[in-house]
Amino acid sequence: MDNTAPFQSFLQVLPPVDFACVYGSSLHPTKHDKTTMIDYILGVSDPKQWHSENLKLNKHHYASWMVHLGGERLITDVADRIGVGVHFNAFVNWNGKVHIVVDNLDISNINSDNLRAALSASLLLLPSEFTEADLYAKVCSLSYMGDVRMLFAEDKNKVKKIVTGQFDLFHTMYKPFLEEYEAKKFLKLSSTVNDQIQVSQDCDLSVSCSLVSALPPSIRSQMCMKQGGDMKSSQTGRIINDTKIRSREGDANCLQRILRRKVMVSSARQAISGLLAVGGVNATRYVANKVNKAWKSWR
Repeated sequence: MDNTAPFQSFLQVLPPVDFACVYGSSLHPTKHDKTTMIDYILGVSDPKQWHSENLKLNKHHYASWMVHLGGERLITDVADRIGVGVHFNAFVNWNGKVHIVVDNLDISNINSDNLRAALSASLLLLPSEFTEADLYAKVCSLSYMGDVRMLFAEDKNKVKKIVTGQFDLFHTMYKPFLEEYEAKKFLKLSSTVNDQIQVSQDCDLSVSCSLVSALPPSIRSQMCMKQGGDMKSSQTGRIINDTKIRSREGDANCLQRILRRKVMVSSARQAISGLLAVGGVNATRYVANKVNKAWKSWR
C-alpha cells in the first residue's frame, strides 16, 4: 500500500528493521469477517541482536520466563530450533490503523517468484477448466493444506472468506502472471457475464513440465526423488533436478502430498514455538479465541 506514514510511528517504538509488512482482516474493509486483529511481519538480518535491543525497549513483548531464563539467546533458539525461524508475539498492543511495508531486502522481487510459483502449483492442482475464483481459492488453500490448526483452531470457511473479501487484491496480484502464462499458451482466458475470468488450461505434459520448473527448488527436489528423476550438474556446478513427469495427475498428487506434509510439519513446529513464546496466560487466551472462532464456523 502507498500510505506509509501511519506505520512509521509504530516502527519508532522498535529497533530498526529491514522489512515490515502488515496484514489482517481489519485492513480490508470489503472483507465480511472483520476483527480487531492486525498482524505484522518484521524481518531483520540479525535476530539475536534485534531481540537484545528490543528487550531493553519493550521487555513486555516477551514471555517473562524467556526474559529471565535466557533472554535474546533463548528467544532465538526457540524460534529456530522448535519453530521455523519466526518469533511469535500475541496481544502486543498498538493504537492506530497501520497499513504498510518497509523493504530494504528487495522482498518485492522475491515475492514475484513466490506468486509465480503459487500460480504454477495451483494450476497443476486444478482441472482443465475453472473460474478465477476457483484459482484464487486454490492459491489461498496452499497455505492451509495440512495445517494442524485447521483441525481445531481455524474457521472452516477461512479460505472462502479470504478470497471473497480480497478478490480485487488477488486479481491485481495475479493478473500479470495469468497474462504471462496466456502468452506462453499455457492457458486461455475469457470473460464471463459477471466480468470474472474463465480459465481453460493446456494439460499437456510439456506444459506440466514448465509449471513444475517454476516451483521452488526444494519442492522440485522432493518431487524428483519421489518420482525417480535425475540429479544433474550444470556447467556452473549447480545441481539441477530433472523431474520425470509421467502423468499430470500423478504429478499433481505428488505435489499435493509434498505440500501437505511441508505445511503440517512447519505449522506444528510454529504452533509449539508460538505458544512457548507468548507464555501460559496469553497462550491460553490466544488458543481459546481461535477455538471459539472455529467452533462458531461449524455451528
